[in-house]
Amino acid sequence: MKVLILCTGNSCRSQMAHGFLQSFDSRIQVESAGTEASGKLNSGAVKAMNEIGIDISGHSSDSVQKYLNEEWDYVITVCGGANESCPAFIGNVKNRLHIGFDDPSHATGTQEFIWSEYVRVRNEIKAGFYKLYIEDIKPQL
Repeated sequence: MKVLILCTGNSCRSQMAHGFLQSFDSRIQVESAGTEASGKLNSGAVKAMNEIGIDISGHSSDSVQKYLNEEWDYVITVCGGANESCPAFIGNVKNRLHIGFDDPSHATGTQEFIWSEYVRVRNEIKAGFYKLYIEDIKPQL
């Protein structure tokens, strides 16, 4: 089972989703990429995932161009920008989905509020991807 998770910058939401989906089942090959990859991970996303025992610090922020010629069971966009500008894949994509989440890196206000946004979005990503895993992916493994 091969899953590609797309976002615009591939630094925050797609990285958290990548970490969660990989943690649910090691039989799933998960990659993440960005339509405008930032080249680095968002430190808030890394911290939020570390807080619950998932280390994504070794992930890389890659351009979607790296994966265009591959075949995928699922290509999932997690932000509006990536959903709208998702490139046409040359390879075979069996299922294309959009599961959107707010971008916590755009939160403004106190440090406490900004951190609460990372935690909220992290928890929403976990719930959304766990539902996808249980209902759609696991039955196919």
